[in-house]
Amino acid sequence: MKNEMQIEFDAKSVNEGFARVAAAAFLTQLDPTLDEIADVKTAVSEAVTNAIIHGYEEREGKVFLSCRLEGDTAVIVVEDKGVGMENIEQAMEPFYTTKPELERSGMGFAFMEAFMDQIAVESEAGVGTKVTMVKKIGQKEEENQNECGDRAH
Repeated sequence: MKNEMQIEFDAKSVNEGFARVAAAAFLTQLDPTLDEIADVKTAVSEAVTNAIIHGYEEREGKVFLSCRLEGDTAVIVVEDKGVGMENIEQAMEPFYTTKPELERSGMGFAFMEAFMDQIAVESEAGVGTKVTMVKKIGQKEEENQNECGDRAH
């Protein structure tokens, strides 16, 4: 099974909740657990917030969200055409921030890495940033089934 969706919305903080719900709603076809939905919502929130606050620095712009399902794996991409990053490694370090005055600064990428199975960041100064996050849905049930199955043998 493969399925895909893309949405584009204004880089306004009021749209962050919409992006969370859109990604979560799209994933429901994989019958995720509440924990899996919460993880994806958190990661999408962080990526979208980064695009709005850091990518466009509160200026007008568009944020692009795409979700692709391949079997039991969700691939979520959040992209902006904002200022981009010079040093991705530095930006991904926990607590590193270019906006120390903001609440929770510097933890966006750490949260994304904690809640998703994989995260990849591509960015070019003056061009924009693309964050690709991957999560396998249904792992918790499979692990439980495997444990039960192993005991039966």
